[in-house]
Amino acid sequence: MTLQRKMLINMIFKRLKVRNYKLMTKLMITYLLLTVIPISLLGYIAYSQYTKSIEEQVGEYIPKLLEQANENINNQLIELKQLPDSIYNSSQVIEVLRKDSFQSKSILLKDEFLVNSYLSRTYINGGNTDLLGVFLLSKNRIFTSTKTTFTGFDLQTAPLPYGQDIDLQGKEEIILPYQTNLSFKGNPPFILLMKQLRDYENQENLGTIFIAVELTFIEKALKSLDQDHKSNIWITDLSGQIIFHTDPHFIGELDEEFVDYPKINGSFRTTEHEDNQLISVDKFQGNDWYLFHTIAISDLTKETDVVRNGTIIVFIAFVILSTIISIILAWNVSNPLNKLTKLMKQVEKGNFNVDLPIDTQDEVGILANSFNSMIQEINQLIKKNYQIELRQKDAELYALQSQINPHFMYNTLETIGYAVEEEETEAVVKMVSLLGRMLRYSLNNKEKLVPISLEVRHMNDYLTIQKFRFEDRIDFTINEEVDTNRFFTPKFILQPIIENAIKYGLEQHHTSVIEIVITKTGEDEILLKVKDNGPGIEEKILAKLNESLRSNPMARRDSKFGLINVHARIAMIFGETYGLQVKSEFNKGTEVIVKIPAITREEVSDVSGGVDHA
Repeated sequence: MTLQRKMLINMIFKRLKVRNYKLMTKLMITYLLLTVIPISLLGYIAYSQYTKSIEEQVGEYIPKLLEQANENINNQLIELKQLPDSIYNSSQVIEVLRKDSFQSKSILLKDEFLVNSYLSRTYINGGNTDLLGVFLLSKNRIFTSTKTTFTGFDLQTAPLPYGQDIDLQGKEEIILPYQTNLSFKGNPPFILLMKQLRDYENQENLGTIFIAVELTFIEKALKSLDQDHKSNIWITDLSGQIIFHTDPHFIGELDEEFVDYPKINGSFRTTEHEDNQLISVDKFQGNDWYLFHTIAISDLTKETDVVRNGTIIVFIAFVILSTIISIILAWNVSNPLNKLTKLMKQVEKGNFNVDLPIDTQDEVGILANSFNSMIQEINQLIKKNYQIELRQKDAELYALQSQINPHFMYNTLETIGYAVEEEETEAVVKMVSLLGRMLRYSLNNKEKLVPISLEVRHMNDYLTIQKFRFEDRIDFTINEEVDTNRFFTPKFILQPIIENAIKYGLEQHHTSVIEIVITKTGEDEILLKVKDNGPGIEEKILAKLNESLRSNPMARRDSKFGLINVHARIAMIFGETYGLQVKSEFNKGTEVIVKIPAITREEVSDVSGGVDHA
């Protein structure tokens, strides 16, 4: 690393003041700087550049080989097209071809033997190993000489107008494999060279000669292009019919992708195959044929394995280093949380003489300080409840204890711990921030009444944390149809209701849906409605619950029913005309309606003596 680069990094760290960042932000910055960004860029750039270089080189090299192979094949075809002229070297054969076919049988047999023998000497045994057979048609006579047995070529079944009537105007024609019924033993691939024989002395047609040429001459010309046997090479005509293919099974088939290929000489890349392919094209000179060469990009880039493997080794080394660092940092977060979890278990059993000594300014430190303050506040509230206004303060303490339920704290901290272990940084930061805000809200108990907006925000935080825990199993909406900043409510009156909705909803349904609606009726009443899709309440239990709500609330307080305690608090503050009303149908859900007076900021002092701004 150069001196300038070191100075730049130090300057960035000083300007960013990393020491003051939140802990999870430090984790993210460290992990990104040490592993993900540099190694990913290094591997991607090195591999991409090397692969691109190989593609460009091969894309330029293969078309040159195709052009050379094309020229070799054309030269072979030119030589093959000269083969029919060897017939003119035998005057005896020419005389036989001039004869009329209406001869005696013995003469016909003699002529046939003469011509067939000449065809065998000249073509089949003439040194050209690519010739499979020669067929000569003249005046309804057929002369043949082949290396092996054949089928599909005679005067009755021949698909072409053989004989005197055909007029090729002195040119040679090539019959492709799919254009003839002719086949030889073993089904070797071949082309059929056809040429009309002309009697230049009499200016008459002598007949037509067909020479079957095995495609081994093409295979030999293309051998240099497929030395590793990893590429495919084929030749097609203008319609896409395959004339030759390195895989003989495709010969005679139609190339279905022919119409998609550019019909210009050169190379192009396709991504429609399972493996990306580099396809090269070259058009034959003098024939309406196309020569194709294709090879998988993965075969071209196999030499990059060394570079790729080296990059992977470096990447693994950095990942191991960054993982160790992440584990250490995560341990610094999870260890205090584990201590806090153990202390919460003691609080759950009733032991409030606990303390969590953590002196940091990150999220865990804020949470520990809030926890210690919360425990101290609870102790003070308990003493005050037993000394002053026992019944009323007991109801308020229950609301506070419900708000800071140790079960909820324990489960939330466990969820945070799991998220830390999984390095879900955004989730941890979000949950810790929400939990800290809930604790601050819980600890501010100077006044009885707060703006409804704060209570709604508190419930939104609580449901958001529960949604982190249960994910898709909880869904909620909050609709505020009044100015919630203007009107006030007692603290912690919604959470026990929502806790019941979640508890019973998740027991019976896969997803618990909760809807909170704040409305105003007339000029002097506020309704806070909590509706869920839970199992509902049986008729007898609902009747008993509503009877308890209508009776003396403080006399009938029961720790098992959070709804009754909330109703009792509202009744003690505003009078028995206000409180809770429960509507429910079994298996159809429950709606709890909280009715409170429309208390504005100017009227709060008349009720509680002040305003809590939380």
